[in-house]
Amino acid sequence: MEFFRIKRDIPFMRHALVLNAVSFITFLAAVFFLATRGLHLSIEFTGGTVLEVQYAEAADLPKVRQTVESLQLGDVQVQNFGTSRDVLIRIPLRGEAKQSELVGQVFGRLCAAEGGTVGRQESVTAQGEAVSREVCTAGSEEPLKLQRSEFVGPQVGSELARDGALALAATIAGIMIYLAFRFEWKFAVAGIIANLHDVVIILGFFAFFQWEFSLSVLAAVLAVLGYSVNESVVIFDRIREAFRKYRKMTTPQVIDHAITSTISRTVITHGSTQVMVLSMLLFGGPTLHYFSLALTIGICFGIYSSVFVAAAVAMWLGVKREDLVKPSRKETDPNDPNAGAVV
Repeated sequence: MEFFRIKRDIPFMRHALVLNAVSFITFLAAVFFLATRGLHLSIEFTGGTVLEVQYAEAADLPKVRQTVESLQLGDVQVQNFGTSRDVLIRIPLRGEAKQSELVGQVFGRLCAAEGGTVGRQESVTAQGEAVSREVCTAGSEEPLKLQRSEFVGPQVGSELARDGALALAATIAGIMIYLAFRFEWKFAVAGIIANLHDVVIILGFFAFFQWEFSLSVLAAVLAVLGYSVNESVVIFDRIREAFRKYRKMTTPQVIDHAITSTISRTVITHGSTQVMVLSMLLFGGPTLHYFSLALTIGICFGIYSSVFVAAAVAMWLGVKREDLVKPSRKETDPNDPNAGAVV
């Protein structure tokens, strides 16, 4: 399926040096911000307390956020979770503070903000166990309920960070092996440089703006790796086909033809994907905000890197027809008068 077809090849590789110089400067800037400012890690990595509170009516998030921040517990995060009545509160690690005391302090302040008082309610589970929980009452009503509270220790956070880094390394290694087997080692090197370019720039954005880096953002980065390599594979495949079909073309001409022939497909695929991701960014709320933001940045730079980074690096590594197409017996036989002829 094609929306349009460009009949004349666009000389992308003519501008490859300038565009890759821009990419290199952007890459260095991202590395600089990562080294100097670092990532603003969420409590999944640093440790902290999570509370889920359910209000009787739609929660007033600015009021909830102001109430929790008045306790001066650090960089707390308040967002809707599921419905407009459910609120998720994340509190960073607070030294030696006990989780039960911290939860009680926050829940008590939220209850007081609704004009209620905190008490304890005894109940019996289906297994016959006695359970005691804190309740907020305002007259005969219960303006909010404490649904759950969890504590993430720093040890668990460090394990998650290590496992996330291993997942990223394993994904990169798998992509490189796949490209080396399917195409040629020069394409594998070019593809992995382009993928690392995308990942580092995404992380650079998060370091510069100090956006929260959570497990969902890590999942988005891994998704971008697969998405970017898919675009590179399509272009590499077209390069191989062009080498087989056009024997008199130079390597830059073959790459320009391959990229030009995939532009319509790129517009359809990436355009529809970007519309979906932007919908999550605009209407997904705080829960999906940074996840969709990472995908938005990754898709834009993934298109750019596949064309101007991966293809250009492959060209500079000296990829040629013989690397991808095995010459036939007639082509290699010097005594054959028709060797190299194209019918």
